[in-house]
Amino acid sequence: MVDQLQGKWKSISCENFEKYMKEMGIGRANRKLGRLAKPSCDQSVTNGRCDHHKTKSIFKNNKISFKLGEEFEETTPGGQKTKSTVTLDNDTLVQVQDWNGKETTIRRKLVDGKMVVVSEHFLPVLSPVVIPKMESPK
Repeated sequence: MVDQLQGKWKSISCENFEKYMKEMGIGRANRKLGRLAKPSCDQSVTNGRCDHHKTKSIFKNNKISFKLGEEFEETTPGGQKTKSTVTLDNDTLVQVQDWNGKETTIRRKLVDGKMVVVSEHFLPVLSPVVIPKMESPK
């Protein structure tokens, strides 16, 4: 399943993201910027493990590298320093971020050829993001 998420993806829609950012403790000005961002993501896979997951927008870039099931340190685009673990649950890539007694879960899966990302924080504040795969320029 990780192999199917490999490639370049571009955000086309987002729901409840500002509410999610508010629950994450992100300030009002940065929430406004975050709402305007249409991030792209690039995911590389080698030998069944994710080498990196890069997220880029006009406001902020972020890159994580990990092996499935192994904890790693991450600084999120919102500035939280977390202990994160990524696992595979059937056809869904599940990332859990823990910091200061708080937890976020990010689920990525393919639905009709699009990567759907659902983020949950503390109480279930769902923020689904639909990201279709970008075609490589020829």
